[in-house]
Amino acid sequence: MSSTTDESTGIWATIKGAPLPVKALLVGVFVNKLGWFLQVFLVLFLTTSKGFTDVQAGTALGIYGGGSVIGLIIGGSLSDKVGPRAAVMISMFGMAAFVLGIAYVPSYTAVLIVVALAGAVGQFYRPASAALLTELTPKNRQVMIFAVYRLAMNLGTTAAPLIGAALVSISWNLLFIGEALAALAYATVAIIALPGRKPAAVADDTADDPAAPEPKGGYLAVLRDYKYVLFLVCMFINAAIYMQYLAVLPLHMKSEGLSTWWFSAVVALNGFIVITCELLVTKVVQHWPARIVAIIGFVLLGGGLAFYALPGGVAIFVIGTLLWTLAEIIAGPTMFAYPGMAATPKLLGRYVGSAHAMFGLGSALGPFLGVWVWNNAGTRVWVWCGVAGAIGVVLAYFGMSSGADTAAEEPAVDITPASEPLPSESS
Repeated sequence: MSSTTDESTGIWATIKGAPLPVKALLVGVFVNKLGWFLQVFLVLFLTTSKGFTDVQAGTALGIYGGGSVIGLIIGGSLSDKVGPRAAVMISMFGMAAFVLGIAYVPSYTAVLIVVALAGAVGQFYRPASAALLTELTPKNRQVMIFAVYRLAMNLGTTAAPLIGAALVSISWNLLFIGEALAALAYATVAIIALPGRKPAAVADDTADDPAAPEPKGGYLAVLRDYKYVLFLVCMFINAAIYMQYLAVLPLHMKSEGLSTWWFSAVVALNGFIVITCELLVTKVVQHWPARIVAIIGFVLLGGGLAFYALPGGVAIFVIGTLLWTLAEIIAGPTMFAYPGMAATPKLLGRYVGSAHAMFGLGSALGPFLGVWVWNNAGTRVWVWCGVAGAIGVVLAYFGMSSGADTAAEEPAVDITPASEPLPSESS
């Protein structure tokens, strides 16, 4: 790999060389995540403002999570059928309406329905956004652009709780209005800057052949890609054991007599390293085969969590957190870029949507499974996380490509936004 190639896929070169729709997408996602209030404050809102019980509020949050998983699946199909731009617009306009409705619906049943719809419709944009990033970015820059995308999301979600707390101190209504405005801002970006066509049909290598058969079966066609199914199981395992830092880790640290401050400190350590270091690490590992990156990630993730099972107090928790954080910054961008690498063009949205849905399902079920094992087996839960990480290594080896396909230097589709032509890139 030459230094020229390294420079062409560097952080600033990737951002500067990205077409206008990609830059707009990154800005839109960041602004949208600044208004990511509902999931963070839903339980507090329902118990304090609406007067529901803790169980009712927790149930509503679980339904929101379930709706989110369904929304990711629908969003992948929607992206393939109507195009990413339309999918983003439907998602954001729908989210704005449903999130406002939560503040005003009169009954608990109505709250559950609106929360489920908000969770589902609010996730349509994610497969569409990821599919668009894949389509409009040269293959040799896709891992880096997903690292930038993750940074935009992480920065937004880090700031959102602080903004939300400020709004709640004034009025709960402002919280929901703020999230609705953030969604509408992203919808506006989609209208102005994102391509207004059905990209998958244009990008298909067989588009010039009118006799070429259309892909059939929707998600069944994805499931017939048996190697990719193994990757989907990787995504589930990844999320399920990753979430134990929020589910089991605080329980373990509390049982060791450590204060909540220590738990907050290790979580903050993870966030700080991810935000400050992920792009720099990605600059190096983006040229490695995706399979190797994923295997390294599972070794560090499973090993870091298993490290928590050792005696040693605070030092064990810090070292374990550093290990699985290293897994996150090494493998995260590649794992989320890989669906676009493995997909057939006309099923790109479904490939991406299925990966996000499996990660979402793992995120939803992981905490329940982890706490159950903790209650029955104590610190051996971390050993089981290590075993799951080892299973992830095997699945990644057999389910992911052995080579790094970075040959393409230009996107294969027209990237002109619906509203206006792209300016020439003098740089």
